Amino acid sequence: MFLFAGLGNPGPKYAGNRHNIGFMALDAICRRHRLGPLRRRFQSMAAEGEIAGEKVIALFPETYMNESGRAVGEAMRFYKIPLDHIIVFHDELDLPPARLRIKKGGGNAGHNGLRSITAQCGNEYWRVRLGIGHPGDKAMVMPYVLGDFAKSEKGWLDALCDACADFADQLVTGRPDEFQNRAHLFMEAQGFSDPKRVGEKG
Repeated sequence: MFLFAGLGNPGPKYAGNRHNIGFMALDAICRRHRLGPLRRRFQSMAAEGEIAGEKVIALFPETYMNESGRAVGEAMRFYKIPLDHIIVFHDELDLPPARLRIKKGGGNAGHNGLRSITAQCGNEYWRVRLGIGHPGDKAMVMPYVLGDFAKSEKGWLDALCDACADFADQLVTGRPDEFQNRAHLFMEAQGFSDPKRVGEKG
């Protein structure tokens, strides 16, 4: 069994925020693979189903970003899910918009959602890092991540979420590198491989 956790803040006020790209990617996965219906469990909205023959629980924590680990830890312990079967989708300031990277373990780069999960669960889980770019000034990070995506960003944002959904089967079949490679090729085919070009479509 696998646990897919999207990170974000609950409620309509935050729905379009850059900080909520993890929710957006997981929502695309749920739609594509028909996970659901959503119901309230583990301090989250949760959906269950199968991807590539593997049982998956998709978790949208309602604890707010900084306490994401409480929800993820509760589901992990209930199902006895090993850490390397936990895959967290989150916003990444240190990647240009439209870029995606996956890694297991490592530092949290100041991301409070990851810090909370590490504190509650341990560190050796998978992170799908979804690039949102950096505002260029540390003092602007908070308003930037809690600001909504611009209409001009919709093209690459939808494509990145589609890539996560299209290739989620690679995550549950033990091929994270293939997930990343296929996502990169998909984004390239959509015209979003060069960070300088991400605003050109959509």
